[in-house]
Amino acid sequence: MKAVLQRVKHASVSINGETFSEIKEGLLILYGVEKGDTREKMEWMVRKIPNLRIFEDENEKMNLSVSDIKGEILVVSQFTLAADCKKGTRPGFDMAELPAPAEKMYEDFVSELKKSGLVVKTGKFGAMMDISLCNNGPVTIILEK
Repeated sequence: MKAVLQRVKHASVSINGETFSEIKEGLLILYGVEKGDTREKMEWMVRKIPNLRIFEDENEKMNLSVSDIKGEILVVSQFTLAADCKKGTRPGFDMAELPAPAEKMYEDFVSELKKSGLVVKTGKFGAMMDISLCNNGPVTIILEK
């Protein structure tokens, strides 16, 4: 299970040229499920993400979490995070979870994140999406469990 967290000033997802969802300041999360991933791993990420201190305080130190700033979260499923690039020049995706169980894990991830009380929006699982963002910092964190 992998998640790429990007601290953003704003972010949006468009599908077929239409805005599907958008957030203000907070986190864009690209979320990938791999074969063998468990609910326990997902729950660990859900506990970790809202409390990661990656936003700046008044002294420009990363001491605040997305919860502290009452930021928003945009979660986009991204199976390509499971890419294996060790051999050749074409990524392999054998480690990516099959669509049905990956979608269930994605939906559970989003549902559990919403329990944090933060505004959580999503892309559309399996859709071809255009992502727009203003990366704040830039700050990008990779979580892997």
